[in-house]
Amino acid sequence: MNRRIGILISGRGSNMMALVERADGYDVALVASDKPDAPGLAWAKSRGIATFALSPKGIGKAGYEAQIDAALREAGVEIIALAGYMRLLSDDFVARWRGRIVNIHPSLLPRYKGLDTHARAIAAGDAVAGCSVHVVTEELDGGAVLGQAEVPIEPGDTPEILAARVLAAEHALYPRVLKEFVANERPNPA
Repeated sequence: MNRRIGILISGRGSNMMALVERADGYDVALVASDKPDAPGLAWAKSRGIATFALSPKGIGKAGYEAQIDAALREAGVEIIALAGYMRLLSDDFVARWRGRIVNIHPSLLPRYKGLDTHARAIAAGDAVAGCSVHVVTEELDGGAVLGQAEVPIEPGDTPEILAARVLAAEHALYPRVLKEFVANERPNPA
């Protein structure tokens, strides 16, 4: 039986689209966003996927996370995949979903945690960049790495050019790693 996942996005949702289109071993039960106008929500709706959107403005982080948590549980979500979700989750939220949240990050972790990963890799003179899928913990980009893909840094690359190549690698890596993760992750009802 397929596992039910929820995907959190903040924008166009290109990684969410890759997860939906290459779903194997899991069903996308809900796509949720902190931005009600996120373009990825319309795409998910057009595919018949349930969506949830709520801005945290005016309700605070705890109130916002309580509502997103309730929506995920109501949809029967077992595992959360962050796909371009640009908010930091609270320690309490991570603890409630311990070991059941994964994220795609645009660097070869543990290098370049946080933002501006492509510019940092180019500035360091690295020969390769890439992406990592990891388990989300309370430490920013600090959980166990489940899979990585390398992308060469070419002479003359800008952060934007490198970002486009890394994004293509993310679209291939994330569905494969999520399939492996859901197959190996034991059910843990909340």
